[in-house]
Amino acid sequence: MPRRCHFLGTGTSSGHKKTYRGRAKYLGGVGIKITSKTKRTFKPNLQKVRCVIDGAPARVLASTKAIRMGMVVKPAKRKYTYTREQKAAAEA
Repeated sequence: MPRRCHFLGTGTSSGHKKTYRGRAKYLGGVGIKITSKTKRTFKPNLQKVRCVIDGAPARVLASTKAIRMGMVVKPAKRKYTYTREQKAAAEA
């Protein structure tokens, strides 16, 4: 399963981590400087959720942003008891 959101398509992106040295000017120093830049990866916050896709429940990876936006439609909860209509349909 790829590390990618099923709804938004967000995946792993790359960037830099910067290391700073020095004292800020407003604190009396000569200013902060960047001493190194190292590569790093930014990974999306993916959750494995059950949702309805094409009318059938499926388990997919969805980012928390997609869940908060309401893109994930959860399947209906299972009913453990019979209703009157279901009993009548079963008897007939």
